[in-house]
Amino acid sequence: MDGNELVLVCPSEDMEEEVLRYKEEHFACGDMQVHGSGGLAYYDRYDEWLNRIRSMRRNTTDNPVQTSTFFSRRVTDGKLIGCIKIHHTLTDELESGGHIAYGIRPSERGKGYGRQQLLLCLEYARQLQMKQVIIACDRDNAASAKTAMSCGGRLVKEFEEDGIPKQHYLIEV
Repeated sequence: MDGNELVLVCPSEDMEEEVLRYKEEHFACGDMQVHGSGGLAYYDRYDEWLNRIRSMRRNTTDNPVQTSTFFSRRVTDGKLIGCIKIHHTLTDELESGGHIAYGIRPSERGKGYGRQQLLLCLEYARQLQMKQVIIACDRDNAASAKTAMSCGGRLVKEFEEDGIPKQHYLIEV
């Protein structure tokens, strides 16, 4: 992989059909959620989800933390490969979840796309003038931990949340 195979794109109205196929692939493989999507799995209507993530991009009284959500699109064929979101800041409530959450569609896992997608998001974090980001993952999610470490992440904390062992990886941006 040459490192320029993916680009980040903001979800839009014209992506509805391909986003719903992306979501359905996760469900068909037994995934209970669509990591990095800002809750796509919990919405029956695409337009409602799209409005939610668009509202999260703005800092308001109801939304004190701006969050940007992107899909990664493969340049060669336009296929949606993954989804990634970044909280521009963290509140105490969001700290356990970290700044960045990501996922790759089941049929494209294990091909190095997670690392490439995270590197693109870290470039976006630099544009936001963030100095560091925290990535949280379940302790038994070796693929997510490997992705974070491949981008310079170092394990800084282990903890439990709702009885599930978790880890925090810190990446200097």
